[in-house]
Amino acid sequence: MTSSRQIAIASIVLSAIALLVVPQFLKNYGVYLLTYWLVFVIATMGLNLTVGYAGQKSLGHAAFFGIGAYTVAILLKLGVSWWLGLPAAAGLCFVVGLALGFPALRVQTIYLAFATLGFNTAIWLVMRNEEWLTGGTFGINGIARPGFLGLSLKDNVSYYYLVLGVAVVMTLLLLGLLRSPWGKAFTALRDNPIRAESLGVDIRNYTLLSFAIGATYAGVAGALYASLVDFIEPGPFAVGASIMMYLMVVVGGSGYFLGPLVGAAVGVVVPDWIRDAAPILANWYLPIFGTAVVLMMVWLPDGLLSLPDRIRERRESRKASELRSRAAAMQGAKS
Repeated sequence: MTSSRQIAIASIVLSAIALLVVPQFLKNYGVYLLTYWLVFVIATMGLNLTVGYAGQKSLGHAAFFGIGAYTVAILLKLGVSWWLGLPAAAGLCFVVGLALGFPALRVQTIYLAFATLGFNTAIWLVMRNEEWLTGGTFGINGIARPGFLGLSLKDNVSYYYLVLGVAVVMTLLLLGLLRSPWGKAFTALRDNPIRAESLGVDIRNYTLLSFAIGATYAGVAGALYASLVDFIEPGPFAVGASIMMYLMVVVGGSGYFLGPLVGAAVGVVVPDWIRDAAPILANWYLPIFGTAVVLMMVWLPDGLLSLPDRIRERRESRKASELRSRAAAMQGAKS
């Protein structure tokens, strides 16, 4: 086992222990913020599959996030169990994701981004204007948290462990998917669609699946978000939220499996930390964040998790340059 693999395994184990233990020492808001971060980790895992692995440009992810949230909220109002509402939200987002995938079969790159942007706007308008269904700008409140085996999950710590459990399950499912032939097909579709098709990859089906599975993750995250905040209205599901999720994927590292953990931390936890540690900078977080993203796109275009790879590439390039210099010097000495 290589040292880098040992370091990766050790990091995962320590992170898992921290996620299990740390909430016991946090105040109520700290646990809430950690749960909020996990929700966005789940959501951006789905977007990372669509964008980072399948290579599709999607700016409509917040719409699926909202569909999941409203599905659970509406079903709870109708007396349906939360445990039935969660798979219903995931299933509805899967179907809508399949439908959204069809434009990707005809348009690509920036045109696809605009198509998904329009989809997000349309869904947001439905959430805002169809008061009979969504409550409009008044929203839906009193969204209950579930129970489990007779135990109440109403307090923040209990609900955190529920969200953590769902996040672990979704992570393992995605890991299994990416290690399967489907995952290799997604990567081939991203790297070179023409070559992938020549190798027998059904581009149509895999493009649709990338949107559908990514949407399912957003739907699950939205369902968890609704019960976390207790009240939903259209604001958090607007186009700006989709752009922020996209930036989370880019900042963490598009196409890196652990990218969503880092990206969601930058987008969710860091702003709160700045507000507490340096209140004078709180109102300037978004300009600072935007400037940092622009600089990173120049110097580190593949995200924060690409930094070790960049360092290793530079070391290898330096060694290769030294070897060439020595070979040239030896050749000169012989002549």
